[in-house]
Amino acid sequence: MTVTPFPGTSLESVPTFDVETILAGIDRMAAQKPVAAQLVSVANAEDTSAKELSRILAADVALAGRVMKLANSAYFGMRGRVTSLQFAVTVVGFTTVRTMATVALTELDDETRLPDDFWDFTTHLALSASSLALRFGERPQEALCLGLLAQLGGALLFHNDHEGYAEIVAAHPVLRDRRAAETRRYGIDSLRLTSVALEQWGFPKPMTVPLTHVDDFRAMEGALLRTCLEIAARLTTEDYEPVPIVRVSCGQLREDDVVPVLDTVRADAAELRRAMLGTE
Repeated sequence: MTVTPFPGTSLESVPTFDVETILAGIDRMAAQKPVAAQLVSVANAEDTSAKELSRILAADVALAGRVMKLANSAYFGMRGRVTSLQFAVTVVGFTTVRTMATVALTELDDETRLPDDFWDFTTHLALSASSLALRFGERPQEALCLGLLAQLGGALLFHNDHEGYAEIVAAHPVLRDRRAAETRRYGIDSLRLTSVALEQWGFPKPMTVPLTHVDDFRAMEGALLRTCLEIAARLTTEDYEPVPIVRVSCGQLREDDVVPVLDTVRADAAELRRAMLGTE
């Protein structure tokens, strides 16, 4: 799928952007990260067991360490009680292991290849989604993983148009404004690009459909993600002008409902970041 600029957009200012080429580049990286690639492939198979997944995972010491750290984090409430990789896989769940492998495969664990504050926003988004998932009838672990991968499209754009995308980020610190600028430059916004990538790799619809409904304030399909993007922006974006939570949540939440979520996310975001990136 070659994406062409919108009518009226200067061709000189817009790079040639081919979604298939971008995604094929990630597929080529699989040869350099075979364990992560295999995990992305097999974690969704019906016949995969925790024993098999942990066996594969053990071949990548760094990634295995991150899974262990996450399993022992405050988020899962296991604090030091997870001592085996197989138990860690069971605790965090197959979708989370697959998400962490996708992070490694697409180099989201290398902050030098990401827009500024990528992981600060991502961890706040993911924890907000997990905290509020049940209010929207969603599974907390799937919501956590959606939050962790939602900005994948932005990272891909940054990888392939470093200077141009950096300018967009600097000019539009608020993500909803940034999406319009992305579309003007590339013909697709970062959330839709994430959806395309995850769909190609076989991620389930609960992790792809919300990404395409974020900007439709009437769509319940995007309500959880839209709400959590709002919460993450409030927590991480300087001088942010809030949008009423009742509006972005399709009436599912009031402002009072958000206060305990803000407190929880503030408390746990740094630890989630350390687990995802393998830092101390």
